[in-house]
Amino acid sequence: MTTEPYASARRVFWIVDNGSSYRGKKAVDRLTKAFSNAILVHTPVHASWTNQIEIFFSIVRRKAVQPNDFTDLTQVRDRLRAFEDRYNATAQPFQWEFTTSDLDDLPARLDRHAPADRQEESSVALAA
Repeated sequence: MTTEPYASARRVFWIVDNGSSYRGKKAVDRLTKAFSNAILVHTPVHASWTNQIEIFFSIVRRKAVQPNDFTDLTQVRDRLRAFEDRYNATAQPFQWEFTTSDLDDLPARLDRHAPADRQEESSVALAA
């Protein structure tokens, strides 16, 4: 954050999962105090941050890297930079389809798929 381009950026988004060391208002306040241009963004509770990265890299692969008919690294660099410019100009936030109601229904859905002898155990574990 103390080197360019981050130091002079108007906003720098830090995307994190919901780990306990950077969850909640205290974490946001700590980051803002240290770096006033930093914005902490949490991925949805039910999603791993690596899933979000995998989604983005899948988009890059499909939209920029294929077909992989490059003759040198300069072409790779140029295509990726052109994709980045276009993506940043047109990108829209992902629409999360997993709602809080889905989260509330999750224990019952898991029970429906668990063997009969494990149903009670799974409900108790999720309730805890």
